[in-house]
Amino acid sequence: MPGALAEIIAIAILAASLFAAVARPLGLSEAVVAVPGAILIVATGIVDRHAAIDRLEEIGPTVAFLAAILVFGHLCAEADVFDYLGGRAAVVSHGQARRLLALIVVLAAGVTAVLTLDATVVLLTPVVMTTVRQMRIRPRPHAYACTHLANSGSLLLPVSNLTNLLAFAASGLAFGHFAALMALPWLLACGLEWVGLRLFFRRDLPAEPACNHVVPPPPPRYALTVLVATISGFVVTSSLDVNPAWAALGGCLLLLIPRVRHRDVSPRRLVLEGSPGFCLFVLALAIVVDAVTKHGLGELLHTLVPDGTGLLALLGAAFVAALVANVVNNLPATLALVPIVAGQPVLVLAVLIGVNVGPNATYSGSLATLLWRRLLPADTKPGAGEFHLLGILTVPAIMLVATVALWGGYQLIG
Repeated sequence: MPGALAEIIAIAILAASLFAAVARPLGLSEAVVAVPGAILIVATGIVDRHAAIDRLEEIGPTVAFLAAILVFGHLCAEADVFDYLGGRAAVVSHGQARRLLALIVVLAAGVTAVLTLDATVVLLTPVVMTTVRQMRIRPRPHAYACTHLANSGSLLLPVSNLTNLLAFAASGLAFGHFAALMALPWLLACGLEWVGLRLFFRRDLPAEPACNHVVPPPPPRYALTVLVATISGFVVTSSLDVNPAWAALGGCLLLLIPRVRHRDVSPRRLVLEGSPGFCLFVLALAIVVDAVTKHGLGELLHTLVPDGTGLLALLGAAFVAALVANVVNNLPATLALVPIVAGQPVLVLAVLIGVNVGPNATYSGSLATLLWRRLLPADTKPGAGEFHLLGILTVPAIMLVATVALWGGYQLIG
């Protein structure tokens, strides 16, 4: 097949796959277009069958971890972990909207870091919305905190975001080294997100205390203990070069023990909570993106992404990654860009700043943002103008500061 025709077909399939994932027509799975599209790409020889199999084998462990951590997050939610944390935040805030916003930023950043951004969007956001309504506080700044910290708050750990998982192996870094290099960018990004929200929504954050009738549930001590143990397991398994999916699976099994005793387990629901449709979408999208990059786009990205470890190179990589993420979404952007910077650890991390922080600029930058918007109550959904204005005002500055912090940390840690 001629290269130009192959590129046109691959781009068309990528666009249709992303549209289906975003629009979810008739409530169909994200995989409804991507999987047939990937099969067509292999059948027509746009991507060689052996190359496709190799790609699936490469990305398979990452998708396995994704499924395991999604199940673990839902089990934590059913054990009242998020309800407890949201209730405690309400109590500690003493009814003050400004203090609650700071606590929600901290909470969302922490949940994102250890349980992935999906847990923040799907599980924490409803708890936050319930909490602010009970406190009779305007919900907009706290709702935005959930989505902005779901993206920016995912810089810290390899397990915080699917984009991180995809890039982790290519970085060649150990789990602890990755976290050490990203700790300061993560802290600064989260802090600047709070500053941006605090200023942008200052009229929604009165100084006077509101009513606070929130009574948190009793602390789920067993579930919190399992959560801490599972996070520790991520560090141990990664340092031993073992897929952290095993630690997530162990956490799931521990949380299921008391439920099995009460016969409160539905195998079908556990499978559904692992989002098999989304996992298939990721596997298929990897093949589709390979087709796009091997027939023209890859060469363009090679010319756009700078090489080296200097500050200007890192800034260039981060901002190119952000641009690509906002054009085609951060997941295909990661799949396309990571092979280009593979083996250059700090450049991989700069790309992650771009694909994690950058998507806060537009609705389309991150699937998590689109899901967050769908989950919000009708009277809380943000307008496009407001959402994008906040992104334009905050994202470039946060990316700049986070990338400079990464460069500085790399000079000290290496």
